Amino acid sequence: MEKVPMTSAGYKMLQDELKERTAVERPRIVEAIAEARAHGDLSENAEYHAAKEAQSLNEGRISELEDKLSRAEIIDVTKLSGDIVKFGATVTLIDEDTEEEKKYMIVGDVESDVKQNKVSISSPIARALIGKSIGDSVEVAAPGGARSYEIVDVRFV
Repeated sequence: MEKVPMTSAGYKMLQDELKERTAVERPRIVEAIAEARAHGDLSENAEYHAAKEAQSLNEGRISELEDKLSRAEIIDVTKLSGDIVKFGATVTLIDEDTEEEKKYMIVGDVESDVKQNKVSISSPIARALIGKSIGDSVEVAAPGGARSYEIVDVRFV
């Protein structure tokens, strides 16, 4: 079984979602199925079919969460240090063309969120950064063409 790397915050986020889906969503869906079933003929009952589909999706996500949590390899970012980019690093970059500063944290696939500047370890930018250090220049293949960045800071928070 392949381990799934994640931060402790990512692990907690998955645990919280699992609790929500099992303790709140599952009973709500069961109630919706029972209510729809009480309306009679199930073959033409759209509410029943919608509730059964919601149940299927919820149970699938529960299985997925349980699998990822069981294979989790929790990496405590606060115990990491150094100036080489690795999992858990928060990297400050300068775009060599626009001089724009960007900051990304390299996290596991399950916790990546571009809006929070958390990029997956398997993303092109993270793969380009891993193993590099402050002062290095990296080229990243992006959808709009290749971009060059200089690493100006590496932190572990």
